[in-house]
Amino acid sequence: MGRTPVPVVTIEELEAFIEREFAQVHADGRVYSITELGPGFLTLRLDPNERHLRPGGTVSGPALFTLADLAAYYVILAHVGLKGLTVTTGFHMDFMRKAAPGPVFCTGTILKLGKRLVVVSIAIRDEAEELVAHGSCTYSIPPGDSER
Repeated sequence: MGRTPVPVVTIEELEAFIEREFAQVHADGRVYSITELGPGFLTLRLDPNERHLRPGGTVSGPALFTLADLAAYYVILAHVGLKGLTVTTGFHMDFMRKAAPGPVFCTGTILKLGKRLVVVSIAIRDEAEELVAHGSCTYSIPPGDSER
């Protein structure tokens, strides 16, 4: 078993990078916030607004998937450096139960950190810490040492 990767940037550095290079993430308002960053993991919070809800008053699947994809992207950037061209190559997610309106939290945990590919486990939980969705994804890291 490999070593647990250690973050190479801070939450503040990551948020500044996102603000500068990926500001469209805030198109629905400032609804995402990093709540925790540690060795091999990051937790991202979504405070959904009306645009994130589907009829019947639940957080929509597309909103949950976006949260999961962002959490994976953020945890990878936090551990490999601010390489903005890191891209999703595969993603699978199972929805376990509905997410009632209110904050939801997605923890991305790095399962494998290679030179070119990173595999991340995703767990989305509601405020009661009930599992809402679970998945895994693979991202490709751009070659070289450049940060963008």
